Amino acid sequence: MKIPVILNGTKTILEANAEDSLMKVLRKNACLTVKNGCGQGFCGSCTVLLNDIPVVSCKIPVGIVKGNDIVTLDYFAKTEEYELIMQGFNKAGIKLCGYCNAGKIFAAYQILKMPKIPTREEISESVKNLAPCCTDLDTLVNGIIHAIYFANKKIKRVT
Repeated sequence: MKIPVILNGTKTILEANAEDSLMKVLRKNACLTVKNGCGQGFCGSCTVLLNDIPVVSCKIPVGIVKGNDIVTLDYFAKTEEYELIMQGFNKAGIKLCGYCNAGKIFAAYQILKMPKIPTREEISESVKNLAPCCTDLDTLVNGIIHAIYFANKKIKRVT
């Protein structure tokens, strides 16, 4: 089946069976930052942005993404938001292992997009289901708080 999408800013046709996971198809199309982790949607290693919303691609049948915008970490790493997140993570001492990066980075991105600055508790609630293999959740929350600080220096937020 031919599935037209916008992948990392480029109109693309994905060739796959409609029931194949988006993760599997993206990896087959050289998007190698989309990791094959638990395969159950818990670890976050396969996270991508689908229409600017973080989703675990191992649980999404590729047939339902027709016409949608998909962004992988490969492409997102070229954005200003990525740089702000990395500044925050570096300030918190987060060392990315390369395996679960997408889950952590896209969770932070979703939080940065919030119109109002979230509390520490709200951030903790947002990331509690991630299972990063190289970072404890408290340090991840600290990294996101630092990223919010750096983002607020760049943009004016409604509080």
